[in-house]
Amino acid sequence: MAAIISVEVSQAGPTTTEGRVRGHSVLIDRPVAKEGEDRGAMGGELLLISLGGCFMSNLLAAIRARSADVSDVQIAIDGTLESAPARFSAVQMTIHAQYADRELMEKLVLISERACIVANTLKAAVDLTIQIAE
Repeated sequence: MAAIISVEVSQAGPTTTEGRVRGHSVLIDRPVAKEGEDRGAMGGELLLISLGGCFMSNLLAAIRARSADVSDVQIAIDGTLESAPARFSAVQMTIHAQYADRELMEKLVLISERACIVANTLKAAVDLTIQIAE
């Protein structure tokens, strides 16, 4: 049986939306240059943040489960924006971290990629690449 994840969004201002899940909330808005109030990130930006957060959560869990010597993890995410219709056609994730064992780091990244709900969902829609920085 499939699990359901539910969130709510509602208008919070002339151009602002508030998203809620469990006890958390986030504001979504347009920048002033796009006639918004800049009270939060745009939805597309939050999609990229969601990908990074989902992936990072799984990566940190994999690191902890293996007591791996990995620290200072950061992920840079770039989305290639297309128009007509507006969408991301490609997303590039680059993982930066301090680690001693490259082979283990590659294994941890693969485990994280397979476990990340957002990455698994986006793979069918965009060219998603994930790499470890040199």
